[in-house]
Amino acid sequence: MQTFTYVIKDELGIHARPAGLLVKEAKQFASTITLACGEKKAAAKGLMGVMGMAVKQGNEVTVTVEGEDEEAAATAMKAFFEANL
Repeated sequence: MQTFTYVIKDELGIHARPAGLLVKEAKQFASTITLACGEKKAAAKGLMGVMGMAVKQGNEVTVTVEGEDEEAAATAMKAFFEANL
């Protein structure tokens, strides 16, 4: 299992466009990818769940990756967050 945390820098938080890109990135991997922010959790492969978390700028998101390609998935997800959020 791989885990990392990231503080959202995008002034709009995780809104529709980056949420869609996040889901698209997550779906490339077989591993289970979970996002957690406070009490809310969502599977990174589900757009409605990700948007339903209502993550704002300054919120800390914990990303957990578990599965057969977890190292590659965690590296890709970390790069995605740094480049887009």
